[in-house]
Amino acid sequence: MRPSSPSGVRPSPFRVAVQLAGIAALALLTACGPAAQTAFPGGPPASRSASEDPREESPEDPSEDADRGPSGGSTDSGGSTSTSTSEVDVERDDMDPAIVTSVRYAAHDTYDRVVIDLDGDVPGYNVKWVDEFVQDGSGRRIDVRGGAYLQITLFPAHAHDENGVPTWKGGPVYPADLGNLTDVVRTGDFEGRVGVGLVLARQAAFQIEEQGGPNRLVLDVAH
Repeated sequence: MRPSSPSGVRPSPFRVAVQLAGIAALALLTACGPAAQTAFPGGPPASRSASEDPREESPEDPSEDADRGPSGGSTDSGGSTSTSTSEVDVERDDMDPAIVTSVRYAAHDTYDRVVIDLDGDVPGYNVKWVDEFVQDGSGRRIDVRGGAYLQITLFPAHAHDENGVPTWKGGPVYPADLGNLTDVVRTGDFEGRVGVGLVLARQAAFQIEEQGGPNRLVLDVAH
């Protein structure tokens, strides 16, 4: 029986060249690594990293918070929502008021992120679409223009310390000029409720998530 590769026979130069080309191609594919994943709509696994422009003053860039974009609508036990345009309402009783220390924002490829930094436990909150923003207490209309208005209300919460000094400084209107988010508005700090208004170019799906270390609320709204 003839052996499949007789000993003593040198491989042809053509066969050697084909083998070397295959090895080179394999090395090139290995060096390329896995394909990049996009953050929206599904979002990659969470990666935590945490002036008057709030995009620059805060110790952490909001783009470094757990990177999940809007993805598809109800609150779960872990304190996060899937994507929806529906109202979100989370009640928390018998707790000390949280202190809002800053509100940050940043643009991603397909959504804008708003981060509400907190001193204390995450309080209850309500997120809903409104026709306009009004100042808590006085009921006076806040003169901002946009295509849609998303109101976030935290309770119990303050945006000032025990001496009445504001902890969320500046405002009440903070220009953002992102993909969909045009302005952030402090709509109130009154009777244990803090209002954060998002002026948007258009109504779009959003999701909100509670994060810790430090405590904060993270809201993503699609472009």
